[in-house]
Amino acid sequence: MGQEFLTGLVGLIIMVLLIAVRIPIAFAMALVGMAGIYLISGPMILLSQMKSLAFGTFTNYDLSVAPLFILMGHLATRANLSFGLFRAANAWLGHFRGGVAMAAITACAGFGAICGSSLATASTMGKVALPELRRYNYSPALATGTLAAGGTLGILIPPSIVLVVYSVIVEVNIVEMFSAAMVPSMVAVLFFILAIALYTRIAPDAGPKGGRVDHQELLAATLGAIPVILVFGIVLGGMYLGLYTATPAASIGVFLVLAYGVARRVLSLRDIVAAILSTAKNAGMIYLIVLGAELLKIFMSRGGVPQAAANAMLESGLQPYLLLLVVLAALIVMGMFMDSLSIILLTLPFFWPVISGLDFGLTPNETKLWFGVLALIVVELGLITPPVGMNVFIINALARDVPMIETFKGALPFFLFEIVRVILLVAFPAIVLAFPAWIS
Repeated sequence: MGQEFLTGLVGLIIMVLLIAVRIPIAFAMALVGMAGIYLISGPMILLSQMKSLAFGTFTNYDLSVAPLFILMGHLATRANLSFGLFRAANAWLGHFRGGVAMAAITACAGFGAICGSSLATASTMGKVALPELRRYNYSPALATGTLAAGGTLGILIPPSIVLVVYSVIVEVNIVEMFSAAMVPSMVAVLFFILAIALYTRIAPDAGPKGGRVDHQELLAATLGAIPVILVFGIVLGGMYLGLYTATPAASIGVFLVLAYGVARRVLSLRDIVAAILSTAKNAGMIYLIVLGAELLKIFMSRGGVPQAAANAMLESGLQPYLLLLVVLAALIVMGMFMDSLSIILLTLPFFWPVISGLDFGLTPNETKLWFGVLALIVVELGLITPPVGMNVFIINALARDVPMIETFKGALPFFLFEIVRVILLVAFPAIVLAFPAWIS
């Protein structure tokens, strides 16, 4: 082992320790990256990197789509589009056993389509749907577990912020990445609804039937969901038809949500300013994490750590699919302790050389799309997995009378169905790749 490699390993250990003592991951990666570059390459190389790296990272045109989608999500939250979604879904599904929970899942999927964040989806839909689930005497486990699991849909359903960042890192077209996530997202919604149906069949009292609405109320509720459907259709439909790329699409989405909120007088000037400030805060965090990841990647590359890890795995003699399962299992474990964006940025320099070097019978571009979807699904599992399931903590903060263990129990059926979805996508990559091939 060379001195550079040992320095890289020590740096990796120090970074993990910094994260363990609650140093923000952006600062942990940046500090270790800068120190490592200094030790391996000297101060002039470090200064040269610092001179150009931040500017190059922050002015990346593809990455500019992230703040726009974040702003669209904040405006949609303040325009109460989540309430219209849940009301429409509940009008159609609420009279079934477990129907209010199914409506919450459907509304989470719809809101995730204009929000792009799992944590924001869980928080927003929790405030909207939890009172209704309580009103119909849903069991605390099913009510909170449904909302925690439903929030995970926000990370994969386009437009997803993490998908954008992944696309930039592995250099795959963002529109293609969004299209690859569409069918797996629909499968997730169907599986979650099936999980609720089985849950309430085994324990009927856990999810009583809601009330059936008359035709007038059904029509009114359905009309209330049209703004979200239109925004989703115009933004993604235009991209899929080749009318515009991701950044103009995000701009159009922001304009449509803003116009709706102002026209309906549900967005005040204070709301708009608050949304812009929240966007600046969230986007700043994302850009700092990306910059820290770039510094760490340079350090690790100069130390030869990712290359050594990739070579060790590729020369292990394990079959490609077994190595893929090892990588996915590692991502699930990391998802228990860290947020999804940090995991993707931290692990891709190590895992992507392994995956790209394996033969799955796919083209390099198809492998990027397929692995991206798989990686995000298993990372999102960490949001509902102990000990640090972030979505569970968010929902638990809204339902303080429900023990956290009950929420984890309620999320377990959804976790199991997610494992089934991963197995299906690993066994049949066409589920991911068919739609991108069709629209191209």
